[in-house]
Amino acid sequence: LIKQLRDKTSAGIADCRVALEESNGDLKKAEEILQKKGLDKAAQKGDRATGEGLIESYIHQNGRVGVIIELSCETDFVARTAEFKTLAHEISMQIAAMNPKDVAVLLKQEYIRDGSKTISDLVNTAIATMGENIKVARFSRFEVGHE
Repeated sequence: LIKQLRDKTSAGIADCRVALEESNGDLKKAEEILQKKGLDKAAQKGDRATGEGLIESYIHQNGRVGVIIELSCETDFVARTAEFKTLAHEISMQIAAMNPKDVAVLLKQEYIRDGSKTISDLVNTAIATMGENIKVARFSRFEVGHE
């Protein structure tokens, strides 16, 4: 059960074990417990400075839509991880598909790959997993024929 929960949530072994004990072995309840703990961790890290990060670019298949995003974190160590780069790419695709007008609107949007989550949920999950504050600093979306 611990392995199944870890595969689904990317949480640590100890956190999975505790959540499964609290939920009496119910995977769905354990996942909810981990999500709540993750949101609590994200809230605690919200005031930390995010002076590192990366710039991600995404060009949609048809070459008519492009996005550039600055995703910030606390350390360059986290900025270089595959998970952080994947998060930046996923958010870039979201921006290309949904054309939010600013960061606040983006964070409230339903995630295009999973309608049960928002982009804010996606970022908060990454914060809980990586242990650092993460912020979408800014982005620009370009579309051929539009200003």
